[in-house]
Amino acid sequence: MNQITARVPDSLNEALDAAAVELKRSRSDIVRQALERYLEDLDDLTVALERLRDPADPELDWDPVKHKLLASD
Repeated sequence: MNQITARVPDSLNEALDAAAVELKRSRSDIVRQALERYLEDLDDLTVALERLRDPADPELDWDPVKHKLLASD
């Protein structure tokens, strides 16, 4: 496993310390999980943007969808 070093503002460091105490986990565990989630979200966003930019991908017209959803209430 690799080790990284990052500089963070004091307020973020204090929040990390508080979270570690609250969750009874190490700071490293919290940072690792936060990075994993961030990178997963970034991957999801990248895929979504690629799909939006794909001219071959059909576009949905919102109005029929909205009317159908509202009619089902």
